[in-house]
Amino acid sequence: MTTPRWRRLARDEARIAGERAIVAGVDEAGRGPLAGPVVAAAVVLDLSLDWHGLDDSKQLTAEQRAALFARVLTGARAFAWSVTGPRAIDRVNIRRATHAAMTRAVALLRLVPELVLIDGHETVAGIPHAQQAVIGGDGKCLSIAAASILAKVVRDRIMERLDRVWPAYGFAKHKGYGTAEHMDALRDHGPCPLHRWSFAPVSELELPLG
Repeated sequence: MTTPRWRRLARDEARIAGERAIVAGVDEAGRGPLAGPVVAAAVVLDLSLDWHGLDDSKQLTAEQRAALFARVLTGARAFAWSVTGPRAIDRVNIRRATHAAMTRAVALLRLVPELVLIDGHETVAGIPHAQQAVIGGDGKCLSIAAASILAKVVRDRIMERLDRVWPAYGFAKHKGYGTAEHMDALRDHGPCPLHRWSFAPVSELELPLG
């Protein structure tokens, strides 16, 4: 019988964690879009529970993510997220903005982690705990996968709500990524305050006044 994927992720995370009892997975959503915030989430899971279906957010449908989002919120030992907006991204750059959001998310956890597993190739200087970067971590560690779902769902919901404020751009559909529809809207209307003005090609367009 094939081992469910979520069990493999839990087993692999337990191997990395060793004897540490409180392990937080950290991931982000929204580094690449031309508009909107970057969102980071941190999650501490009980790996002994049944987390059937939990996986990297990119491997799930929107409906699956929504259901798992609710399960993580009710079943996780601790969770938190943090949002860094487009002006802060413009001011400090996307890498620093992402690290700031990750640092805040970990600080907001109600449990102090003994180890922080971060999706990606680098650790975060602002997090005052033992850390390990895990390349492709959202597909290798269950807690990072949970964090990827929280970050993705929170960011998507933010963009869907802000679509009502700036409906001309289609943010509810593309979530700020540089799709053909989004590029057409940028050419027709110019950037709005939700756009990251330091990102090309937004930086090459005429900025709104005021």
